[in-house]
Amino acid sequence: MAGYRRQLYRDDAVVLRVQKLGESDRIITLLTRRHGRLRAVARGVRRTTSRFGARLEPFGHVDLQLAGDPKGNQGSSLHTISQVEGIDLYGKRFLGDYPRYTAASAIAETAERLTPIEREPSLRMFQLTLGALKSLARGDHATTLVLDAYLLRGMALAGWAPALTACAVCGTPGKHRAFSVPAGGAVCPDCRPPGAAHPAPATVDLMSALTTGDWAYAEATETGVRRECSGLVAAHLQWHLERALRSLPLVDRGAPAPGTVPPPGAGPGVVPPRAGAGPAAAGVNRENA
Repeated sequence: MAGYRRQLYRDDAVVLRVQKLGESDRIITLLTRRHGRLRAVARGVRRTTSRFGARLEPFGHVDLQLAGDPKGNQGSSLHTISQVEGIDLYGKRFLGDYPRYTAASAIAETAERLTPIEREPSLRMFQLTLGALKSLARGDHATTLVLDAYLLRGMALAGWAPALTACAVCGTPGKHRAFSVPAGGAVCPDCRPPGAAHPAPATVDLMSALTTGDWAYAEATETGVRRECSGLVAAHLQWHLERALRSLPLVDRGAPAPGTVPPPGAGPGVVPPRAGAGPAAAGVNRENA
């Protein structure tokens, strides 16, 4: 637009993703506190002389000055980063730790997928994402528990929380043994669809504990329960997203139980689906199932 001068404004943000642009620039995907998810160009950050290239790496919490229209009504949808200060660069703490790095990658990708509209404020998602990365960096809890808690709470913010204390179909209260991803969670015997999974009661209890923040219970669970919980959480999330997350199969969830055979093409973090758990439990897109 002729005569349009780009606004300067400040915000703090979590760096979700970086992409190369030209010979020396990058496009930075940010989840900001006040302006939601947006993309911005960082000029010259790939040069060795860049003043702030190291501050714009994934998983960092940064304070930014950006040029552009915060509401996206004028000019390019790509903003320009003119200043950046690191508040806490969590990515540096993950570089030598594969489990934490892959969990942080899954958190960042999920945050981007759960904020589909650019520049739509999402303060609770920002706080949830920042808190999860901070917890990973400090080592407050087991890596997989932090990731699954983030996924469950992120789905709750998106309106996709799995039913755990009542039947997802008819609403009958109680701890039901069957779990159906397409139905929306735990289902009673009368509403149980064909192919529903039957997780251990401790698995559903762990999902409830991670949703409510009962870390004492979550930390006391066994590895097998955690792996089964991770499989259900991943299946539920990817069913609603309608396609798999690229980073989730790479998450290191520990060695599987002896005799467990992963499905073809499974990465180190893929939990083999239970018999009859449905296509989503295996990470299969509903459109291709």
